Amino acid sequence: MIKNDLFLRALKGETVQRPPVWMMRQAGRFLPEFIALRDKYDFFTRCQTPELAAEITMMPIHRIAPDAAILFSDILVIPQAMGIEVLMKENFGPFLPNPIRTIQDVEKVIVPDVHETLGYVFDAIKLTKEMLNDEVPLIGFAGSPWTIMCYAVEGKGSKSFDMAKGFCFKHPEAAHVLLQKITDTTILYLKEKVKSGVDAVQIFDSWGGMLSPVDYQEFSWKYINQIIEALADDAPVIVFGKGCWFALNEMGKSRASALGVDWTCSPRNARYLSGGNITLQGNFDPSRLLSPIPVIKKMVHEMIDEFGKDKYIVNLGHGILPNIPVDHAKAFIDAVKEYGK
Repeated sequence: MIKNDLFLRALKGETVQRPPVWMMRQAGRFLPEFIALRDKYDFFTRCQTPELAAEITMMPIHRIAPDAAILFSDILVIPQAMGIEVLMKENFGPFLPNPIRTIQDVEKVIVPDVHETLGYVFDAIKLTKEMLNDEVPLIGFAGSPWTIMCYAVEGKGSKSFDMAKGFCFKHPEAAHVLLQKITDTTILYLKEKVKSGVDAVQIFDSWGGMLSPVDYQEFSWKYINQIIEALADDAPVIVFGKGCWFALNEMGKSRASALGVDWTCSPRNARYLSGGNITLQGNFDPSRLLSPIPVIKKMVHEMIDEFGKDKYIVNLGHGILPNIPVDHAKAFIDAVKEYGK
């Protein structure tokens, strides 16, 4: 039994004394001990070495004590496993030297044996679970098929992903074949993560907000929903679509256990749009962690008041920024723990 099960109870919609709290991208980035490791090992070495991934996952648990751990990994391990080369360039971000641009490129993409290609992730989970010693739950994650496809087609990050969108609109059949291959791989991957010991999974649809509501249904949501349906009996599923407030109503009817909300949607609107029954997670603006500590604490308490303490998980509206002082990140966590006292 997990000693601090607040996070899992919130996912079930149970009444709690206070809401649980964790932060997207809490494993790394802003922690000096993470930066020391980053300077020693390149990005995918850290992802692919179970001991390093587990150590990084544990760093925020020791430093700021959130109510859940999230495994250090990356959404781009999936396309790597599918035979698409992914590099992480210094001061640039992800770079895919051979982006998918034709139907023939799509045909070459494989649905892999996840044990062979992603075994290092499952090893990292087992190791992390040992180190956590049932103190808090562990979250596993994957990118949404649409978000993965954005990188696979664009070949790099983008402000608008016009090439990815153009591929969908010019070659819809090929796009759907690719999205289905990514979906099938993601289901196999997340199911194995759950078997290896994660207590919940989160799907990051980082680029969902690039699509119109109609295109979102066709090219993103229907694939996310396949993943939810495949996983819902195995573990709680959280869906976070950045900029996807327009889809909250549809998402709220799914078997997801919780929906992530970014900072552009008010708590009241998020409750209304999602139907008012599902657990919500979010939505503090990550840049707001640069505010003075008393302001952070006041704003966190106001945010909890607006969402309500039940069916709510306190989080940021996107990943924590690298320039956030550790004591400000800790103040965010502590504010939640002090709530109602």
